[in-house]
Order: sequence, then structure tokens, then C-alpha cells
Amino acid sequence: MQVPEASAVSRRIRRVALGDIVHRTAVKYGDRTAVVDGEQRLSYRELDALSSQFAHYLLEAHGSGIQVATLCANSIDMLAALNGIHKSANVWVPVNIQLDTAQIGYILRHAEVSCIVADEAICQQPQMAALLQDLGLPVVVTMSSASSTAGLKLPALAALAQGRPATLPEVDIDGDQPALIMYTSGTTGNPKGVVHSHASVHSAVIGNLSTFGFTEQDVVTGILPLFHCGQHVVAASTCAAGACVVISRGFQPGLVVDSVVKERISVLVALPMMYAAILSDPRAGTADFSSLRLCIYAMAPMPRPLVDRIASMLNPNIMLVTGQTEIYPVTMSFRPVEHPTRDANYWGVSTVASETAIMDDDGRLLAPGDVGEIVHRGPNVMLGYFKDPAATEAAQRYGWHHTGDLGTIDEGGQLLFLDRKKDMIKTGGENVASIKVESVILAHPAVAAVAVVGLPHPHWSEAICAFVVLKPGAACSEAELTEYCRASLGKFEVPKAVKFIDALPSTATGKIQKHMLRKQYADCFAAAEH
Repeated sequence: MQVPEASAVSRRIRRVALGDIVHRTAVKYGDRTAVVDGEQRLSYRELDALSSQFAHYLLEAHGSGIQVATLCANSIDMLAALNGIHKSANVWVPVNIQLDTAQIGYILRHAEVSCIVADEAICQQPQMAALLQDLGLPVVVTMSSASSTAGLKLPALAALAQGRPATLPEVDIDGDQPALIMYTSGTTGNPKGVVHSHASVHSAVIGNLSTFGFTEQDVVTGILPLFHCGQHVVAASTCAAGACVVISRGFQPGLVVDSVVKERISVLVALPMMYAAILSDPRAGTADFSSLRLCIYAMAPMPRPLVDRIASMLNPNIMLVTGQTEIYPVTMSFRPVEHPTRDANYWGVSTVASETAIMDDDGRLLAPGDVGEIVHRGPNVMLGYFKDPAATEAAQRYGWHHTGDLGTIDEGGQLLFLDRKKDMIKTGGENVASIKVESVILAHPAVAAVAVVGLPHPHWSEAICAFVVLKPGAACSEAELTEYCRASLGKFEVPKAVKFIDALPSTATGKIQKHMLRKQYADCFAAAEH
């Protein structure tokens, strides 16, 4: 078959571009509310116009093909800015604003950023102001009409957008060209820049419409930070459906309850610990949650008692979703209410955008029941790590994306996550999955959170240590918790030490930083003899 060569016109007709999502939805549902940010509301027509105007500014001031960073908390301006970056064929670099200044500086330099969009409040922080002045890059300010910080006169996004065309810019975008560089959490060493194309993120968005069943009637929460892949793809999927996203600048349980009631939210997206806090809020007992149709959670396993409380108080349609920065979410989903006999560490089945398998260290795909590394392939996989071909090759060996997670697929086709490869504890010649021990401890009524790690031991090589956060007002001793574990775990799986701490170290997106616990308590068993 002779295939005609694609012309510039045909490529534009068939293009896959993230900025087109808001534009096409505005054509269909222009008057519908796209985003709620406190008392501020924007329709799809207004969001499309503002993001296009900012895109025209970027094209006039910088052209296309540059990296544009955002240093922002969730806001309408941030949503408009990232869509404007996409519309202008530039590359979005979302930066985690909860990192320290040195890490932020590393990301901005490593990503070769040419322009920064930042909240005024962030620019006014002394260390950040010094960093921005040292970088000498153009800065656009959000949430302010004008600003002057550390001697830099910073124009506001609204002022730059004003008077510019509200039409979609006429710029060529190839679906395979980079759309964003999102940096991993960097729990060990410097974070890696994950490069995604317009097509890879777009494929995840389309897959999510099927997984979540989003329609233009939905109202979806925006509690998690937009600089994280999870909340970004939920917001993009919401926009693709013509639904409404209700943005929050942080998590406050009472405000979430009020928001669900006031905005008639239909889809709640939160971490397990957030659900626990929401249900414990005094207002939750009498609040009208009848608008909810779907409760989505991610990032951590959910204890069965919490699943039951959500099912009875909020909605029984509960869904776990998984993904990675490297393979844009969602990759797998699991409905715990439909599988009462499967434990909290099940990840379920792949979405339409992903294929999942279990692989051994030699690249062989394993049969159901066998344990190995969880691997994926599909259109939502990253292009690679920015300026790191060796790491890219390692992550994509044997033609699959390697997650670094261990798991197995049961006879029913449901995937069970066992542990991170690096978190598997080797003690006395036995392999112990930290997450298995954590699941048992989490079921104790006094426990709010737990992290289990292996620490150096002179006899066992590694010994299991549990770091436990108790619920407010709860009491529990090390002996009691150890005895509790013995009832459900093998002798070699029972922690040899339990440490009660106030809070677990975590990233801004809720990932527990076990490496910090390993470092701080490395000498825990130094004097042990057996």
C-alpha cells in the first residue's frame, strides 16, 4: 500500500497536543464552569481565552521550544499557565514548591529553564528571591497585578495576557515532541527529569475517561498539587470531559467537607490519610455527601476498616489507582469493595492505555503466581530521562518500562504489589516484604501510619524495624504491637524493634521517605548480639 506523505496541513489536522484539550472543550461547553478556585470561577471559554493569551505572550517574548517552569501552588493562574505553555509548543517544567531552595535551583538549572511562572508569595521568600536573582531569568508572577521583589520588576500573568489574542495560536506541534519535564521526588540523590510527549500524556487522559467514567456533569476535587503527575492528569482528564475541577491550595478536612456539600462534588480524589481525616472531621457525620459517585485514592494501601467507613459514609464506589511519573497515570485500578477477600496491596488490572506483566531479572515474562518485577508498556510511557541516556536505557530494557516494584498476578488476573525492590528486607536468609508487615500493623486500632524498613544487624544482616505513628489519644506499647504481629506473621517477619514517632518523613506528594529513616536509625541494632 502506498501511503501519502504527510503535509504540514495534514499533520496539523491530525495533531495530538495537550493545549487542544481545553480549546476543544471550550468549543463544545464554553459556558460550563471549568474551574473553581475559592470565590473565583472560570468558564471553559474564559480558561481557553486566558491560556491562549498567555501562549501568545510566550510566543512573542520567547518563541517556542523552550522550557518554562512553574513555581506555583494550585490556582486558576497555574492552570491557565500550564495550558498556555502547551499551546505555545513550549515545554512545561512543574517544580515541587515544597522542596528546599537548593533542590529547586538544581531542577531549574538542570532543566535548562528559560522562563519561570511563580506565585508572588514564593518570589517574596528571601532565599527564593536570591535564587531568582542569581538565575537572572524572566519571571511572570501569578496571583498579583504587579510585584517588585529583590530588585526585580516582575510582570503579572494577567497583565501580560491582557489585550493579546484569545484564539488558539497557529503553531505546529508534533504529538511526539516533549510537552513536559517532570522531576521525580528524588528520595535518593538528585531527582531525574522525566520527559513526556504530548501523545504520552494525552493517551493517559483518554484512558482515564474510560477508567473514571467522567462526563461533563462531574465535579472533581483538586486537593493534591498540580505539579504532581497524579493531580495534573486528573485535572486534564476533567477538562477533556468538560467537567469542573474544584481547586484547593492545601488540605484541610473541614474545607473538603464544606466543598463537597457546596459544590456538589461527584468525584473525590485523595490519599488514604486524607480520607481518614475527612471522616474524622466533626462536620462529616451530618454532611450531605449524596453528590459523590466515586472515591479515588492513590499513593498508599488503604486498610479495610477505612474502606468500610468510606463505603458507609461517602460512597461504596471506591477505586485505587496507580501510576508513576515515568508512565503517566493511570496504569492500573482496583475496586476493594468488589474484592473483599483481596488485601489492601492489590493494584488490580491495567487500564486501556497500559499493558502490565511480571518479569524476572533476565527479561523473561513470568506466569501467574510467580514473583518478579512489575513492568508496563503502552503509549503513556515517558520518552526518557532528560540528559540521562544510561538511566533511560536501564528503565526500558527488554522493551518494557521497569517500575522497580515487585509483584505477582493471581489466577483471577489481579495484580498484587509486594514491595519496592529496594525495600525488600533480607533478614537471616529470608526475604520479607515491608508492605506485608505494614499492612498487619496498620490494622491495629491504635495505629495511624507505619513504615517498615530493614536496618543493619550484626547477626541477621538486616533486622525489621517498624516506625509507628499512633492515632491522637491512642496508646500502645512495643510489646503489645509485637505480640499483635505474631498472630498474623511468621516468626522471621515480626519486627525486632518498634519505634514510636510523631510523623513519618514524606515528600510533598505523600511518599514515605524510608531512606531518611534508614539513615537516622542506622545504628539501631549496632549493639545487638542476636
